[in-house]
Amino acid sequence: MPELPEVEVTRRGVQPHIQDRRVSAVILRHSGLRWPFPADLENTLRGRTVRSVGRRGKYLLLGFDHGTLIIHLGMSGHLRILPAGTAPQKHDHVDLVLGDQLLRMNDPRRFGAVLWHDAALGDVENHLLIRGLGVEPLEDGFSAQLLYRMTRKRNAPIKQVLLAGDIVVGVGNIYASESLFRAGINPKTSAQRIGLARYVKLEQAIRAILAAAIEQGGSTLRDFIAVNGQSGYFQQNYFVYDRAGLPCRVCGAPVRQIKQGQRSTFYCVNCQK
Repeated sequence: MPELPEVEVTRRGVQPHIQDRRVSAVILRHSGLRWPFPADLENTLRGRTVRSVGRRGKYLLLGFDHGTLIIHLGMSGHLRILPAGTAPQKHDHVDLVLGDQLLRMNDPRRFGAVLWHDAALGDVENHLLIRGLGVEPLEDGFSAQLLYRMTRKRNAPIKQVLLAGDIVVGVGNIYASESLFRAGINPKTSAQRIGLARYVKLEQAIRAILAAAIEQGGSTLRDFIAVNGQSGYFQQNYFVYDRAGLPCRVCGAPVRQIKQGQRSTFYCVNCQK
């Protein structure tokens, strides 16, 4: 599944092509993806101008004067910028035509989503899928003090707390494993047992790992394709993720793999205490 860096790479890729452009047509090739498409979406967007291209967690937010189009890439979705009139391929479900080009969503597994939040309902932050999200990890609201304060009664393992998304959003499975390794924290450690000094290291690690992943175009996930058709190469720098049995790049001990909440966790028992 695309994680925050992959979604941010997508946002940056599409923004120059669609912001301040007028939607001339909307083409829906199915009744919906994970959820049904919004009723009358074609008429809702036709003739309207994309004012902003934002992101909240893993949700892309296309802002219009009268509301926000919410796009989630799901397990296998991706967006491409193509010349208008480009013939659709299998699994091409949504086109936003903007003059001589179009924004196309392809989603083989159809776990993605295209939803509409009308401005009459208030800020998009009030949307059911967004209002419970934690702070953005690359913005000023994220801090070691926040992590420490919000985990004093959280007995769950720190890896699971990061994935929950209610304290900090977008630190998915890959980047949680890598950040905990860089901070020297065992992923099985109870969140409430971690002191402020160690949370300082974790905050710094999360920021650095995510920033580096964005800079390098994200990770080459099986189903993720960037807007330009290329895949990221951050996976070449993994220290522990998907390296079970291989030597730790720091100490040489075999990297271990365990299951936490049905997700694979990778760590080094020597480097992460």
